[in-house]
Parts: sequence; C-alpha cells; structure tokens
Amino acid sequence: MGEKLKQMNNYLSYLYLLTPLHTGATSNEGNLMGIAREVHTELPYIPSSSIRGKIRSTMEAVNEAEADSFFGKRIKNDNQPTEGEVWFADATLLLFPIASFSHQYLWITCPLWLSRWNRWLQNQDLTKLIEEWRLEFQNTSKKAIASVTGEQVFLQGAILNEEEITQINATNKAMFLDIFKDIPDGDGILNIKDKLLILADQDCAALVEIGLQREVKITLETDKKIVDSGSFRSQEAIPSETVLFFPWGMKVSKYNLTQTVRKSLLDALNDRLQFGGLEGLGRGWTETKTVELINSPEKKEEN
Repeated sequence: MGEKLKQMNNYLSYLYLLTPLHTGATSNEGNLMGIAREVHTELPYIPSSSIRGKIRSTMEAVNEAEADSFFGKRIKNDNQPTEGEVWFADATLLLFPIASFSHQYLWITCPLWLSRWNRWLQNQDLTKLIEEWRLEFQNTSKKAIASVTGEQVFLQGAILNEEEITQINATNKAMFLDIFKDIPDGDGILNIKDKLLILADQDCAALVEIGLQREVKITLETDKKIVDSGSFRSQEAIPSETVLFFPWGMKVSKYNLTQTVRKSLLDALNDRLQFGGLEGLGRGWTETKTVELINSPEKKEEN
C-alpha cells in the first residue's frame, strides 16, 4: 500500500443494484445507447467521475461551504481549482446475475474480479482460494467452482454438466461466506450460499455480455399511435441484483473544518443512492454499504 494511502482513512463501498443502472456511454453504435465500459476488458463499470459527482451534489445539499472545501473548489471566475480531501476510484463488478433455466437465476464471478476486490481487502485466505481456483481452471477440465448443485446447470448460452463443476467444500464455503458478510444483500435476495458460480475470466466476461439488459425505445408521433420517423433506439443497462464495489478515501482531518460533510458522507454511503442516467425512469437505485479498510491509520493502531 502506497505511503499516500497510508495517510488516509480508506474505505470500500459496495453497491447492490436495486434497479438497472445506465451509466454514461463511452461509445454509441448505430441506434444503441451503450454503457460505460473499461477500455481493456470491455466490462461495464461506473466511472469514478460519476460517483464523485453524485456524492458531491448530495453533500452540497448538506453543507455547500464544507463540501466546496472537502471536494476542492471548482474552476470558476478564473480561479484555479483546489485540491480536495477525498478521492474515489471506479466501481467495478464483483457479482453479476445471470438467468438460469434450471435455477431461475445465479450469480457469477471470476478470479479476475475477486483479485481486484482483494487488492483492497488484502485477505490472505481469499488470496489462497483465488490461486487454488485459477490452478483448477488451468490444470483440469473443470469449468466452474460452485455453491449451486444439480446434475446440470443451464445458463444463458451454456450448459454445465455435474462432472464439469467442482463444489466448494464446506471449509472454503464457510470462509468465503465470512469474507462476503459485509456485502448488502438486496433485502435478502442475494444468496451466494446456494446460487454462486465461479467461472474462468473469459467465460464470465462472455456471460456478462449476454446478460446485459437491453431495451428498445420508440417515440410515437403526437396524438397518433405511429412511430415517429428515426425514433427507434435501444439502451443498455447493468441489470438489477448486480454487486459492484469501489474504494475511496479521505485525508485524516487535523482541524475538523469539514466534520459535518465527513459524517454525512459515511451516512450516505450506508444508505440508498441513485447513480447514472435515466433517473426519471427509476434507474440506478442502489443499496450501499461501506466498510473501513484495515490499512487506514486508525485501524492500524487498533491492530
């Protein structure tokens, strides 16, 4: 962990999508309104600028003057921007729901997503599990490690037979569930105990592409039930029941000048928030939970 991060209180926030999320598109093809995607993996994500902007506007409603100091002053009237006291990283995938003809729906993840998460957790037990599962995918014909059971698991575009699946043993399942205990569960819906599949990175990415929500939108001519010319388009969204995470941190406060915003920020990131576009259609509602990371100064002293 870098020295700069060690001088900050660092946190990990989880977002459980209660409704589909449409993030700003990085590209549009034809009539498709796409979503933001990582340039190197093509996986959907929430840019840190979107997270920061949403949270800043929420905090400005609490105390505008403190928020201005806490987030840093914007460029205005030829004044230069100032450095703030807080940083946010992109929100990336941790668990993704996928339809299953045999099990209604399941959650998938992969060693890549788990490793990204563990960069911040630095959990040695999880490190060993990820390495063990990577080797299993490389050295055997197994295609999934699972908590889900059944002779066959039907997914969108794939069928897994029982002999292609390794069941997570009881010891590892208990350890895994303990590591996941801080993740919001969407009012009791998330069930990784019985509905989790860990897949190879490339298989997981392929299923995410299939599992993205795509809606066709049309506009009708005024007072007529006729499609307006050129009004057809489709929109992508990350489906509800997806779990993402993002790390963030704030400088240790010396003078207590932004205490109201600091407390309100932690309260907001342990409540429901709405991110992304299409707010009027109810998109982007999340159940949010935040935990402090062990490498924060106060936590280090406790240990």
